[in-house]
Amino acid sequence: MGVDAGTGSGVRCRGLSVARGTVAVLHEIDLEIAQGTWVSLVGPNGSGKTTLLHALAGLVPAAGEIELAGVRPGSSRRRAIARAVALMPQRPVVPEGTTVRELIALGRTPHIPRFGAETRHDRDVIDDIIARLDLEELASRQATALSGGELQRVVLARALTQQPQVLLLDEPTSALDIGHQQQVLDLVDSLRVEADLTVLAAMHDLTSAAHYGERLVLLEQGRIVADGKPSEVLTEERIDAVYGARVEILHRADGPAVLPLRSRGSGS
Repeated sequence: MGVDAGTGSGVRCRGLSVARGTVAVLHEIDLEIAQGTWVSLVGPNGSGKTTLLHALAGLVPAAGEIELAGVRPGSSRRRAIARAVALMPQRPVVPEGTTVRELIALGRTPHIPRFGAETRHDRDVIDDIIARLDLEELASRQATALSGGELQRVVLARALTQQPQVLLLDEPTSALDIGHQQQVLDLVDSLRVEADLTVLAAMHDLTSAAHYGERLVLLEQGRIVADGKPSEVLTEERIDAVYGARVEILHRADGPAVLPLRSRGSGS
């Protein structure tokens, strides 16, 4: 079952700028992502990754032109946006007293008419995503009682039950062990292929970002400083310049692997 195939046009923004008070956070961002593509968004802390995702989702005021799956967040109704775009936030709000299944089911809200109720199709979508993310044993538990990694998978499940055409992920695996990281990223990638889903994922792990993203967009101080194939964006010199990190790049079949280098003389 999974996510319904969409007919939108991916992601497009021109001159996207965001300010907090008098401080500019994003500067004239131009970005275009073809439908069905996975683009990984990388950059150091404070570079503007989360702000860019929130601006694309219509959650923060932004200047410039924005369009996702044919929907313009600045001029469209929230229900229309939610049918086209799902955001998995880094810090989700979890209502007290909500079970895991109830929290996941909230993803169906944009598809249920006002004063309507869940249909068999809605329940099938929810059950399918719960199974794919191995959440059956958690379904009846209180969402507020989950570990960070468990909650991260549940919040992703909620986003996937929206059956979006564009999926925005903010550090989707930061709290997960390596096994669940692979499970989550493989699932998102399989749904991308299966349903022509457009994925824009902010990721700290440069190796995972390179292995799953067909493109990497590198942000620094609110500006795009590199945009291209992972092997083009991830160079030892650029990572040193942007992150202040010494690394070695290993070129593998799945894409570059980024290995941190220990400082000489930093211990026994």
